[in-house]
Amino acid sequence: MSGSADRVLVLGGGLAGVACARRLAEDGVGVTLVDRNDYHQFQPLLYQVASSQLPAEDVARPHRAIFREHATVDVVTAEVAEVWLADHGLVLTDGRTLTGSHVVVAAGARPNFFGVPGAEHAFPLYSVADAERLRRHLQDLLRDAAPGTLDVVVVGGGPTGVETTGALAELLGALHASGRLGRPGRITIVDRGDALLGEFSAHAQEYTARKLREAGAEVRLCTGVAAVHPDRVELDDGGSIPARTVVWGGGELGSSVAASAGPEPGRGARLDVRPDLTLAGYPDAYAVGDAANIPSGESGTWPQLGSVAQQSGKWAAENILRDLRREPGRPFRYKDKGIMAMIGRNAAVAEVGRHRHQVEGPVAFAAWLGVHMMLMSGVHSQTDAFVTWAWDYFDRDRTATIETSSTPQRIAWGDDEADRPHIALD
Repeated sequence: MSGSADRVLVLGGGLAGVACARRLAEDGVGVTLVDRNDYHQFQPLLYQVASSQLPAEDVARPHRAIFREHATVDVVTAEVAEVWLADHGLVLTDGRTLTGSHVVVAAGARPNFFGVPGAEHAFPLYSVADAERLRRHLQDLLRDAAPGTLDVVVVGGGPTGVETTGALAELLGALHASGRLGRPGRITIVDRGDALLGEFSAHAQEYTARKLREAGAEVRLCTGVAAVHPDRVELDDGGSIPARTVVWGGGELGSSVAASAGPEPGRGARLDVRPDLTLAGYPDAYAVGDAANIPSGESGTWPQLGSVAQQSGKWAAENILRDLRREPGRPFRYKDKGIMAMIGRNAAVAEVGRHRHQVEGPVAFAAWLGVHMMLMSGVHSQTDAFVTWAWDYFDRDRTATIETSSTPQRIAWGDDEADRPHIALD
């Protein structure tokens, strides 16, 4: 058993975990951050990796680079087998046990397939490795010139599904225009609800559906997926859609290690937390980000958004600092930046401000950029490189193509070559 009574254990190196560790390190508190990967992944841009807009390493940054200037943070790259909340411990699959004064569960999420048969044939989009697998799958299909080779079904009408559909519709259109596809690839987005982007206004939903259709996508609403096969998707209305590629953005669950931490999981297999982000019965244990159901008042919970994850991670750190000073913790207060989604070049939608004022097009993209800059700044010091790349992406008619021998346009982060992450696809 190894550890220290005054060290905080943080399980998960995503937005929530990194924000928590950085805030604690600013006050000189010892932190052991544990993650199965040696890098942080920036999930909002995964769809651009899948559609060959960005290389995978540009949305991942090694934890050692993030914490290079924080001497009190130790990073352990390992799988966690068990979480001991009462004893403030983590048991690793290699047999080691780590202990500390507090435990922060920030283990993220996994896809929710809702028991759909054949889901193993679908491509979830929740990690850099997922996005890279999808990109390589599309590359392989492109080598086959048979009609229908690049027909795609996207399951789920939330931001992930909408952004992926828009990017792939643009990509398939570009491939057809270049002569590489004999006919346009067919892309269909399917959702059980009666509108895309369910948390947005009706006007934003109509705008989104219209823009996707203009890009060449088919929108199927009030329709669920009954089964996934290697060559088609069965729908619950009795119909089917031929497709050799099914992208799954139909929901998420809390990570399995978080769900088995001890307390009975709540909605979405996430841990229910108290207003101060601690777990009932475990005053020194916190859950944040996608691993937690965080109360928002009036019996609701905050959605699984990057900004919620980052703010909750930092808030947990502040409460730990207060606890170390023998002061009571404070209830989490979320600063709502609004909701937004990128539909494609020159097409974005955002609802910002207390009254959720809706904006579209370049103004919405500016809102998207501002929020993502704040999220990105926690892991990259050179957000100006991200801004330059993003405006170039938005303004220029530079269509992406899937090429096996070339590299997509990079973000000029300026990191050392030694800081490039190792992304395993297993």
